[in-house]
Amino acid sequence: MRGRSYDNHRERADGARSLDERPVLYKIYSGKVVGLKDFGAFVALDGVAGRAEGLVHVSSIQAGARANSANDLLSRNQPVKVKVLGVAGTRISLSMKDVDQLTGRDLTPYLRIRSEAELEEERARTVHVSSGANNVPLRSKDEAPVRSAKRLTSPERWELKQLISSGQLDASEYPDLNEEVNNPMAHAEVEEELDIEIREDEPPFLAGQTKRSLELSPVKIVKAPDGSLNRAALNGASLAKERREMRQQEANEEADSQARDFSQPWLDPMSKDSDKMFAQDLRGSLKSQKVGEVPKWKEQSFNKATTFGEITNLSIQDQRKSLPIYKLRNQLLQAIGDHQVLIVVGDTGSGKTTQMVQYMAEEGYADKGRIGCTQPRRVAAMSVAKRVSEEVGCRLGQEVGYTIRFEDCTSPETRIKYMTDGMLQRECLIDPLCSSYSVIMLDEAHERTIATDVLFGLLKKAVKRRPDLKLIVTSATLDAEKFSKYFYGCPIFTIPGRAYPVEMLYTKDPENDYLDASLITVMQIHLSEPPGDVLLFLTGQEEIDTACEILFERMKALGPKVPELIILPIYSALPSEVQSRVFEPTPPGARKVVIATNVAETSLTIPGIYYVVDPGFSKQNAYDPRLGMDSLVVMPISQAQARQRAGRAGRTGPGKCYRLYTEAAYRNEMLPNSIPDIQRTNLSSTILQLKAMGINDLLSFDFMDPPPSQTMLTALENLYALSALDDEGLLTRLGRKMADFPMEPPLAKMVIASVDLGCSEDILSIVAMLSVQTVFYRPKEKQSQADSKKAKFHQPEGDHLTLLTVYNGWKAANFSNPWCYENFIQARSMRRAQDVRKQLLGIMDRYKHDVVSAGRDYNRVRQAICSGFFRHAAKKDPSEGYKTLAEGTPVYIHPSSALFNRNPEWLVYHELILTTREYCHNVTVIEPKWLVEFAPQCFKVADANKISKRKKQETIEPLFNKYEKPDEWRLSKVRRSARSSQTFG
Repeated sequence: MRGRSYDNHRERADGARSLDERPVLYKIYSGKVVGLKDFGAFVALDGVAGRAEGLVHVSSIQAGARANSANDLLSRNQPVKVKVLGVAGTRISLSMKDVDQLTGRDLTPYLRIRSEAELEEERARTVHVSSGANNVPLRSKDEAPVRSAKRLTSPERWELKQLISSGQLDASEYPDLNEEVNNPMAHAEVEEELDIEIREDEPPFLAGQTKRSLELSPVKIVKAPDGSLNRAALNGASLAKERREMRQQEANEEADSQARDFSQPWLDPMSKDSDKMFAQDLRGSLKSQKVGEVPKWKEQSFNKATTFGEITNLSIQDQRKSLPIYKLRNQLLQAIGDHQVLIVVGDTGSGKTTQMVQYMAEEGYADKGRIGCTQPRRVAAMSVAKRVSEEVGCRLGQEVGYTIRFEDCTSPETRIKYMTDGMLQRECLIDPLCSSYSVIMLDEAHERTIATDVLFGLLKKAVKRRPDLKLIVTSATLDAEKFSKYFYGCPIFTIPGRAYPVEMLYTKDPENDYLDASLITVMQIHLSEPPGDVLLFLTGQEEIDTACEILFERMKALGPKVPELIILPIYSALPSEVQSRVFEPTPPGARKVVIATNVAETSLTIPGIYYVVDPGFSKQNAYDPRLGMDSLVVMPISQAQARQRAGRAGRTGPGKCYRLYTEAAYRNEMLPNSIPDIQRTNLSSTILQLKAMGINDLLSFDFMDPPPSQTMLTALENLYALSALDDEGLLTRLGRKMADFPMEPPLAKMVIASVDLGCSEDILSIVAMLSVQTVFYRPKEKQSQADSKKAKFHQPEGDHLTLLTVYNGWKAANFSNPWCYENFIQARSMRRAQDVRKQLLGIMDRYKHDVVSAGRDYNRVRQAICSGFFRHAAKKDPSEGYKTLAEGTPVYIHPSSALFNRNPEWLVYHELILTTREYCHNVTVIEPKWLVEFAPQCFKVADANKISKRKKQETIEPLFNKYEKPDEWRLSKVRRSARSSQTFG
């Protein structure tokens, strides 16, 4: 050591070169190997004050070849030339392969020491970039994701200072720690201090009409909110919740009782990998085994011997001839020929949908133009088209085809075209007179979807202007007079169904638990009534499964002497082949009970039903324009629905209908007719379509049932805020573009904004992923594994970018199925998203929009999302959860979100879903200043000198003090106690 210091002194005396205080980055030094390990060599550097030692990793010793050990290439005390690649605290990272060992020449000159001028310029650039909360240079294609620079909070700064003073951190790594407090630039961009307020101005074209000036009452969906029926509906939800919790508790207890010692296999070196399990996983798998076991009732109903599909020995032609409509073929064609508009009423199963179009095609109507037939549901359009193509004897997509959103299965020779009503509405946008069609049939018009109601108005006009266009409206219910009156008093053609008398039976007193009452009724019928199948109407899948389970248990408890009861559920989520099981004839000596949602009211006819049990409820979609939220709510049905349900018992012979409500409730608490969708759902998209068709005066548009003013006004306000309408309420160019995208207006605006922001490719993927049902698959037996795989995709910015990461990951894996299985992602949903994305790309091409990716610059993607969904912005509430900016509604992040428990200050959500509380689905973090930037007509920066409206509503209280009563801190209390202490107090 002394020798070395003497050398150093001599070198300094010679003035050969001045020593560096610490190793300089990218500088080349001479050195000596002082230690060798397998992973590398330790080299002492010459030319640095004091003793400086660094590590040359084994991969950095020699270019081209990698040795197994540094001992193979170097020996102790060997002189070497090294380049400094990194200095972190006292650790120095060196490289030999970047330096020519003979001459000392730099082999990687691009990694070099910067001049003072260059360093100054770089410092200025970093200050500029980091000064803003989000000041990212546009078009930067860096490899690392661009994220918002966030200012450190006071506790974080204090923590860092403590760590630096204790020597754990190097102060040079945090140069702006003290600057941040004094730097005025940093203060200007602090996101927390920016407060945003809603603009109170009304859109000019709605002056004096909006909800601020008029308190409008929404449509009455429930006739008697305090009536016995509505109380039972609310009560039913709580009972279902209790049953669910009971089941969960049983599963937990069983899992706990089977728990064993988990630590043993981990400690035992000889144990197999399969034995090593985490407690959480084992509990999960024990619980899921219980969940995964097929319930006994399902085993009984659907076992190995079950054959699916309706069994028939008839040929297709004979099947066609056996339908009720066949006998009326000539009269029907005569009526169609004589009248331009015709209402056809016929029961489900009479053959309206499949046969009428074929009769018209055979009669030659398809020669003048296509025959179009609309369906309210996508699945119906596809399955009916498939069936008709088989009957006609052609390939699907040739003479017979279908069109649904994001899927077109037609060709130029298509003569019969099935489609969803929404698709015909979109076609009317381009061709209001439907000139390519000779006949249009609005099927299942009794369902009264929004698109059907809009088509009524559009086709009523088209029929007036095109005398050669035939319009047929079909309905399965009996209130066809309303349709007839609307369409200029046109005739009604009835296909007579078999209708036998049905006896009505009401309860004496209102039922509190309708599920329990309905199961008792089913058992009473089974044990005391003559043979005949039972149809029970319930509200949803979970309720039906619960009912099947309870009914099976109760029947088993009665013993083997009771005749067999076959329990069959039916709801739209069941696969169609399982649904078809309900059509099979009942074996002799047994009775069939079909437990169905309101899908069995009109959409399908089940043979052999003699008894109907009707609790009087169904799930309906209700839109609250104040909150802008759709929610599925259990509600009392209408009198028309009750009659329709009762009619199901009189198809095969005289039947009975057990109504589990009082006659008074039927008369006084039920609305005469169901409320059509147009009066209880969000209308933004419909109004945008109508405006795009040139229909500006919406109030005089001929709706069969006009939508409520409040829903219309909310929709117009939303479109104005999205810049789709101008100050006069007319469509802007942006609005016209938005109308061409087959999606909700905020999503369309997001796609169009993404073009200007240079991230359209990413936004298209996000929109496609949002349009499918959930892509994450969470099997009950592998929940924790699925969650940990999902967490790998989580992005700190939120769920939209998580979805983008999933899509890009799938794309990088060449769209492979194994990748989906491995990551617990539903391959089917991903393929659907890919199809949707292709369709959207087609629309982008049509408009010649650039499709570019923002790379890793996630800020631009978030700005695009914010530009569409700014109405869905929410700010963190000091007490708990979030409050929406528009209405101040308390909302919460959904537990499945990537941001759950992260709690950012500001966010936007894709939709609100009401379950146990109002949850935001698909959430993304935003910066408050973007709201003002992208929606200046909606938001403004709050005046810093005044207390904003939102802050006024917040209550400020001191911290909890256990020695004081709750309100002891108030001034009034202090004064009172002081007064009482005076002598004569």
